Amino acid sequence: MRRVILCSLLLLVVLACKEKDAADPLKDEATEFQGIVYKEYSGQEPTKPEETEVYEPVPPKVIPYGNKGVPSDAIVLFDGSSFDEWMMVNDSAEVSWILNADGSMSVKDKTGDIMTKQHFGDVQLHVEWRSPAEVEREGQNRANSGVFLQGLYEVQVLDNNDNDTYVNGQVAAIYKQHIPLAMASVPSGEWNSYDIIYRAPEFHESGYKTRSGTITVLHNGVLVQDHVEIKGTTPYIGWPKNPPHGKGPIRLQDHGDNSRVSFRNIWVRELQ
Repeated sequence: MRRVILCSLLLLVVLACKEKDAADPLKDEATEFQGIVYKEYSGQEPTKPEETEVYEPVPPKVIPYGNKGVPSDAIVLFDGSSFDEWMMVNDSAEVSWILNADGSMSVKDKTGDIMTKQHFGDVQLHVEWRSPAEVEREGQNRANSGVFLQGLYEVQVLDNNDNDTYVNGQVAAIYKQHIPLAMASVPSGEWNSYDIIYRAPEFHESGYKTRSGTITVLHNGVLVQDHVEIKGTTPYIGWPKNPPHGKGPIRLQDHGDNSRVSFRNIWVRELQ
């Protein structure tokens, strides 16, 4: 009889422990969640420094400030000498914008956008731009232009000096999607720089998007867009759209309101 009672008590203790474990979700979560695991760092712990040293692939050598300050592996899209790398968006004709004697180009009002003849995917892009020193107009009509990645995703160009507007459309915004972290413009009439790291979206063969693109922007050396997600196209009216596409051109905008924006020193590095 005593043995039966002891067995019964032991069974009750086991059942109570199981019920406690089942009622303790934190214990289950702690058991299941292991955090980020790197397979290449699993297995037996190395005991010699050479066991964690790798020698391939060897990164290519790049001269960071090569000809005219351009990295040696960059493609020069505009150096002030010609529009050879560009064409009009509307009809693929020769560029009708203004080629200036100082090595820059300026938007010719109401002639249309221009785009590169070459198409790109992931890139590092450098662009310098300037609004006119003589301030005219206000809001979105003051020195408005844009830099479009793959012809679809706009980084806004605008003179925002003492000129407020909607913040997801101000200078260095990812138009209608991402407000910049700071407004880092130089005074009107001086040269701004954009350094852009762009990773293109990816699409399934059936057409739907499998990975969003991202953009990082430094405006005059100041981080203003930090690896933000591209939610789709950047239209003036309507929601972002996600048409499937491959590589595309870099496009510069003619906003059509006598913006008088100028550009110079444009180069791109293709990223793997």
